[in-house]
Amino acid sequence: MWYSVCRVIGLVVAVLILFLCCISVVIGVGVIERVRIYLEDAWEFYRRGREELLRGLEKGYVYEVRDGAEKLWNAVVQATNALILHLLGLVPASHWEWRRKLMELEGRFEEVGKLGLCDRYCARERHLRGMTFYEGIVDEDLLRYEVQKVERYLRDVEDLIRRLR
Repeated sequence: MWYSVCRVIGLVVAVLILFLCCISVVIGVGVIERVRIYLEDAWEFYRRGREELLRGLEKGYVYEVRDGAEKLWNAVVQATNALILHLLGLVPASHWEWRRKLMELEGRFEEVGKLGLCDRYCARERHLRGMTFYEGIVDEDLLRYEVQKVERYLRDVEDLIRRLR
């Protein structure tokens, strides 16, 4: 009994700490600056991930391909953080919440809906994170295509941030 109560209390405390950290990041740095940092990080992860993935494909180094795919996936996450923070003023704490917030944005902003960002986010998550990084499935043609998809996602998010408020 006490063990269960302690686990629940521990979980609640962890969620509160995560929430307070997100709030302090936003308040401490400022939303505009934080959005800029997220976008900068997204492009840096994209560059490094692209380079690592393509080099791994060229040399047949599966672990390098998998690490590159994870970096490309993180580029999508960072760009998504920037967009959600810019439009909703918060940073999601989980992949479930990222998907829910993208759905919310698609409902609130026609431009976001037209771009299908939630579907694109989920596709990158499945192909880069799930299949390639975790499952070790290396489909060279798909991965080369994914590199282009990630770049397009980042450009679309940047464009939305410039145009929407």
